[in-house]
Amino acid sequence: MLILTVLLLLLQYRLWFSHDGLPAMLQMHRVVELQRQENTALQQRNQVLAAEVQDLKGGLEALEERARNELGMIKSDETFFQVIEDASSEQ
Repeated sequence: MLILTVLLLLLQYRLWFSHDGLPAMLQMHRVVELQRQENTALQQRNQVLAAEVQDLKGGLEALEERARNELGMIKSDETFFQVIEDASSEQ
């Protein structure tokens, strides 16, 4: 009986306090959950980027919009107007 009790205590000690016991398992669950959240965010970002690539491949409108907004380009028959707001009116 004493041997069984000692064996049970040894097994319980390993389960609760060893480096590969319950605390390590709980830590690993937290790490896995954080990785899942990061993966979900990256999948959403990839979907947005894939949609943007499709838009750029599919039509000239998205390409023109990007050229105007990011590169400041205009068509040859267009007139460019730059509106500068007064800094004192923003406050």
